[in-house]
Amino acid sequence: MKIPTLHGIIDRRILINFTADPADVARLVPAPFRPKLYRGRAVVGICLIRLQHIKPKDWPDFVGVASENGAHRIAVEWDEGGQVREGVYVPRRDTSSQLNAWVGGRLFSSKHFLAKFNVVETGKDYHADFTSSDGTHLAIDAQAAPVFAPDSIFGTLENVSDFLEKGSVGYSPNGAQFDGLRLATYAWRVQPLTVSAVTSSFFEDESQFAKGSVKFDNALLMTGIEHEWHTLPSKPGRAATTA
Repeated sequence: MKIPTLHGIIDRRILINFTADPADVARLVPAPFRPKLYRGRAVVGICLIRLQHIKPKDWPDFVGVASENGAHRIAVEWDEGGQVREGVYVPRRDTSSQLNAWVGGRLFSSKHFLAKFNVVETGKDYHADFTSSDGTHLAIDAQAAPVFAPDSIFGTLENVSDFLEKGSVGYSPNGAQFDGLRLATYAWRVQPLTVSAVTSSFFEDESQFAKGSVKFDNALLMTGIEHEWHTLPSKPGRAATTA
């Protein structure tokens, strides 16, 4: 079902980026997608996003809804129309909203697991964690930083910003198809975060990733971004079977 264009504000978005062994990631990525590599490594991560005033475009803000959400993402590419396209494959989504959990996979892109989020923001300090209905857990403690992570494989803030901005198209498994969404931001602004602690039960699952094969690389912050969500035609297929 095609939903109308949605409009709202990204109040806060934390992008947590890891590098991973391409062979491990390839087992999680179903056709027609394949891992998009950067300097020989797959790039995976979590988007922690607080949305506000989400409603059909041109509707007044007061009818919009707010929610905390988490999306596990894998940078991918695929062949389409004789060209190589790029975006992200999103194997799972988590949300604080019962509405999102109900419509996910019915009216909106893919299943959304209902999760309990705990977010504390004090000045330049950020803490966020969630535990989902199936026990999936994530937590991060980070601080706004004046410079980008010096040991990142991306080298510069501009490089990682460009890489992630090209991942504005996302596909998620939904039964016998992959549902597509495109995030259109009115402005693209990222700033670096210094991370003091991060844990993800999804990327630390040794049944999917060899021990030590997933390594934290960097984290970024986006705030106050006006944006739209556009549905894309679904692609046939099923999610890869994990161990």
